Amino acid sequence: MLFKVEMDISIPPGFAPDALERLKAAEKARFQELQRAGTWRHIWRVVGRYANVSIFDVESNADLHDILSTLPLYPFMTITVTPLCRHPSSLHDDDR
Repeated sequence: MLFKVEMDISIPPGFAPDALERLKAAEKARFQELQRAGTWRHIWRVVGRYANVSIFDVESNADLHDILSTLPLYPFMTITVTPLCRHPSSLHDDDR
């Protein structure tokens, strides 16, 4: 199942800069692991915000929830999820 996932990150004022850098590094490593597995198919930055729009390919709603909750920055995220389905005019066979 494909999902569009919008993530807005809001770090609390006064959060320790060194702790934030460690979280960002862990987030990048987790993202790259999921990307290599084909789970996190696409990611785009949202201009002017600490946010992204991503496409996930997972088996179920529960799987997506479990994956998102493993992200190191998850406690600081506001997440919007939209289920997607293949458009009949798509030329891509892997849009399921």
